[in-house]
Amino acid sequence: MIKTKNNINEEALSVINPLNNAGLAITTGGGKTLIGLKHFQNLIYKNKNLFTPKALVVAPKKSIIDSWKDEAEKFNLDFILEHITFTTYLSLNKKNPHDYDVIYLDECHSLLYKHEIFLKKYENIIIGLTGTPPKSKYSEKGKLVDKYCPIVYSYITDEAVNDKILNDYKIYVHLLELEDINSINVKVGNRQWKTSEEKQYNYWTNKYVEADNPKQRQIASIMRMKAMQTFPSKEEYAKGMLDESKNKCILFANEQLQADKLCKYSYHSKNPDSELNLNNFKEGKINKLSCVLQLSEGVNIPNLKEGIIMHAYGNNRKSAQRIGRLLRLNPDDKAIIHILCYKSTIDEKWVKDALSELNQDKISYYDPYEF
Repeated sequence: MIKTKNNINEEALSVINPLNNAGLAITTGGGKTLIGLKHFQNLIYKNKNLFTPKALVVAPKKSIIDSWKDEAEKFNLDFILEHITFTTYLSLNKKNPHDYDVIYLDECHSLLYKHEIFLKKYENIIIGLTGTPPKSKYSEKGKLVDKYCPIVYSYITDEAVNDKILNDYKIYVHLLELEDINSINVKVGNRQWKTSEEKQYNYWTNKYVEADNPKQRQIASIMRMKAMQTFPSKEEYAKGMLDESKNKCILFANEQLQADKLCKYSYHSKNPDSELNLNNFKEGKINKLSCVLQLSEGVNIPNLKEGIIMHAYGNNRKSAQRIGRLLRLNPDDKAIIHILCYKSTIDEKWVKDALSELNQDKISYYDPYEF
């Protein structure tokens, strides 16, 4: 049976209404913010002859807090906003845990051990909301979600595609080779030399393998990832794809300088023309835009048909946010999503992990060197 957003709302609410600690894993477009608002509305009505509950909504950033307010106004629930306090995870421990009757942990996968300073003292209802729950129950985030808002209801991306809440998609993973030419400048102190992508990748991989302790291993892993994010071969390939695309296309770069380099029009915090570029892109005055992660949440682009993701991070959360920008077209449209991946490297594992929860029949691997 095809589900509507109302069906999903009703199902989720019927599961969490009787519970004190519960989490919802609902994909982009599934209406998790509205579910949170309706849950709080139900609490107000349930206790109307006793007291008016107070809610705390915790979110990772202001744009998500704004979406709660926008959704409340859109669905005529703005009257409950006066009973809601909003804060970020960064400021959670500054709040008094005895002041609230219910807490909504939006993007609850953002929980860290330090938040237990607040949560251990809190004794009332906790509702967690996420589109990308932690994959491992044994990770820091996984343990905290399982302890404070265990997932009791899920609605995943491919269910939303089948229900025509999200449009269909096709993902192409482009398998690129590391270059062996010395094209990368390296500077350490007064020394300066050139190296290749292959040598730099192998250098940091060896550092990772030879690390004596977890801290050294973490540093080597981060340095390897940062190096791979700026390798010129991916930049050249991505720019070529963007230039050749005949569709309305967005490119997700790894950093602001890269976004500026790869597209004439970019969107990021240091570009004074960002909002103008984004509005022109929405209105169809331009059909190519580069951006970084900050565009991933809370922004929908009409008629967006194609996207290029330069780096998967091995993080299904970041990849899902990027892919989600392309899944809110008309239900009869199909999004084309390109992900760039260095073959025979850790990048292959990152991409596999990032796409593990999507329909594998909709994912193709393309080797440009075979043609």
